[in-house]
Amino acid sequence: MDDILEQIALCVENGKINQSSPYPPTMKGQLGADELTLQALEEGTAPSDVLSKGLIVGMGRIGTKFRENKVFVPQVLMSAKAMNVAMAHLKSFFMDGSVKRKGKIIIGTVEGDLHDIGKNLVSMIAEGNGYEVIDLGVDVTADKFIEAIKMNPGAFVGMSALLTTTMVNMEKINKLIKSEFPEVITCVGGAPLNDDFAKKIGADYYTNEPQALVEILDKLIA
Repeated sequence: MDDILEQIALCVENGKINQSSPYPPTMKGQLGADELTLQALEEGTAPSDVLSKGLIVGMGRIGTKFRENKVFVPQVLMSAKAMNVAMAHLKSFFMDGSVKRKGKIIIGTVEGDLHDIGKNLVSMIAEGNGYEVIDLGVDVTADKFIEAIKMNPGAFVGMSALLTTTMVNMEKINKLIKSEFPEVITCVGGAPLNDDFAKKIGADYYTNEPQALVEILDKLIA
């Protein structure tokens, strides 16, 4: 059982989607995350183990490599594709409650900013690490964040900004969230931001890369 879970983790880490996918060349012709996940479930492996000991392990590894500049965005995207294909086999188990997510995080690029690469990377790595992601997209107003919080009580909130001109919107949005939901944990990130800015606007955490956010969330739910 542990062997097939490790194989699943390796497929996610290396972006091996299925047997027919040519990427990565070193795994050409081998079973991918798709087939191995289905095989594990058919052999009686607990769906929760497939998630926690297979998929999450693989995404954790690629997230760490990305933080250390050992891989780049294309490799992370391939890992996310492999993870998403495998997750499709677990969908019914999420629906019936036999597999539980670690928690929820609401993510969006703040009002006035249309950049989404960083946000998308965070979304993929957070989902791959066992979190349910509510992705609000780009140019997200305070009202949209607040509506999502009302619909998802207990969720964390992640806000992204790439433009210095939209940092003021992030400050406004965070203050409005905190005024209505003081208990909600807010996290901010983006190229022009830093820890001092996060503290200044009243955000709880600042991260400069996706895996660090996952590590923060894991500590908060521990």
